[in-house]
Amino acid sequence: MKRINLALQGGGAHGAFTWGVLDRLLEEEDVEIAGISGTSAGALNGAALKAGLVADGSGQDRAAAKANLDWLWQQVAGVQDLRLTHWFAPFAPPNEIYAAAIEGSALFTLSDMASRVVSPYAYGPFYSNPLERIVRRFSFDRVCAETGPAFFVSATNVHNGKIRVFSGDEISTEAILASGCLPSIFKAVEIESPRTGEVEAYWDGGYTGNPALFPLFRRDLPEDILIVNINPLFRPDVPKAAIDIQNRINEISFNSSLLRELRAIQFVQELIAEGRVGPGQMRRVLVHMVADDDFMRELSVATKIIPSPMLLARLKEAGRAAADRFLAAHKQDLNVRGSVDLEEMFG
Repeated sequence: MKRINLALQGGGAHGAFTWGVLDRLLEEEDVEIAGISGTSAGALNGAALKAGLVADGSGQDRAAAKANLDWLWQQVAGVQDLRLTHWFAPFAPPNEIYAAAIEGSALFTLSDMASRVVSPYAYGPFYSNPLERIVRRFSFDRVCAETGPAFFVSATNVHNGKIRVFSGDEISTEAILASGCLPSIFKAVEIESPRTGEVEAYWDGGYTGNPALFPLFRRDLPEDILIVNINPLFRPDVPKAAIDIQNRINEISFNSSLLRELRAIQFVQELIAEGRVGPGQMRRVLVHMVADDDFMRELSVATKIIPSPMLLARLKEAGRAAADRFLAAHKQDLNVRGSVDLEEMFG
């Protein structure tokens, strides 16, 4: 049995890519998920995954986990069954054209303009968070269960700018909503501090940990961390259109915390390799990554905000295909060596 941790990145509706990755990984009976760290959409995916895995009390109920993830994204899409969408997805326009159509739609134009000039606090009694109706339906007795994978959710403290990692019984509807709270769209989510008893406000965890890797360094968890990355790390062209500039700023912002942690891991690996630290003094981490930057570069910030059922279906299939490629190339590396060349990444 190969034991791994999952680090699930946030990125709005693009989190459906992670849905596909998880759907494929769950088919590998000899791969056990020991820990999950999720931010924003990654927290939603992680909660659905964890609740499903522990449904039968074993922590390995893969069928229930798959069904839970399907339910989650059907709710996000606002449909009861995504199968019809999956069947027609190959016949829809190419991703770039589809993304451009969403960018030019009245819905996105109005929501984008409103988010730039109107505070979410200005809506008064008419304000609502559309994710709340979904998150409140999670089985939190399962999400917070001691059995199954250790689960961590990250959010950003508005007052001090620091990351807060929720785990165990701390994980609630409010914690998951806080993890995905974009401040230009949603009101800050208020949660009581267990240390001071004071109410603190939280924004999207992507600003400080997207996803946070350090909770997965626990000694009782495996060395392997498989990152599901949905924000392209590299774009060959300089963006010039306003929407493209905004999109790239968004990607860089939400990758920065991940890159910092990966650089720190590389530094520690060098110390271990050079024998400059004694055995057991620092944690060895084996880093893996599932991503499809080519596919994600065809999309934009607009497709993150507008959860088109057709695009969600394509994202799921892209995620399954990316996971399939990773398993074919690197499954034998799990619990043996990292498959991401950190030295080359930061060289």
